[in-house]
Amino acid sequence: MTTFSVRVGVRSYELDMNGHVNHAVYHQFGEHARSELLTAAGCSFGRMVEHGIGIVLLETRVRFLREMRHGDEIDVDCRLAFGERRVFTMDNTLRRSDGVVAAEIEGVMGLLDQEARRLVADPRARLRDLATDPGVLGL
Repeated sequence: MTTFSVRVGVRSYELDMNGHVNHAVYHQFGEHARSELLTAAGCSFGRMVEHGIGIVLLETRVRFLREMRHGDEIDVDCRLAFGERRVFTMDNTLRRSDGVVAAEIEGVMGLLDQEARRLVADPRARLRDLATDPGVLGL
């Protein structure tokens, strides 16, 4: 399993009526970290589309543990792990700059063959072949 991290700042428009980050924004922070991880490996969304594949989110679960508020700086870790199946996981930990874990996100992903409209049989091999820096993905 490999870990990658990005930092995001909480903006005022991401808050709900209680003054903390809206639940849907947690998903956006996780998506941002996943996108940045893939881009750092040379698997940008544009490059994937050029090669006829797209990443799909099949399942997600969020554990909301602590508040995130306007002005907080959040480190969003992304951990990529492959199994033996057509799916893989990209999990996130959202940690405030004071070290407090605010949330944990579990994501089950797949790679969609955009022509066949089916999941790619071996996403690990496909991403390794596509990546310009497969080491970022732990491959």
